[in-house]
Amino acid sequence: MLLTQLAAHKDEIIAVLAAINIVAFCLCAYDKSAAMSKKLRVPEKILLAFAIAFGSAGMLVGMYLFRHKTRKPVFFITVPVMLVLHAIVLYKAGIIS
Repeated sequence: MLLTQLAAHKDEIIAVLAAINIVAFCLCAYDKSAAMSKKLRVPEKILLAFAIAFGSAGMLVGMYLFRHKTRKPVFFITVPVMLVLHAIVLYKAGIIS
């Protein structure tokens, strides 16, 4: 029942997901830049929170584009797994096909 209600708001959900993924990507870019210039970093908990909160696609692209956090198991395992889980949930909800 909840999944069918979500499908009724498909456009809004896609817009929110796009925004979350853009923020996740930008956080990854900022953290890589901060790491290289010894500035204040984004905590790993925040990066992972965005990946878990349906920002996994943006985080994964950012990780490999900027070569950031790709050697840390918590990232190179969690982020792709979350991407698959998110895809399954969105498919079952009728948001993506």
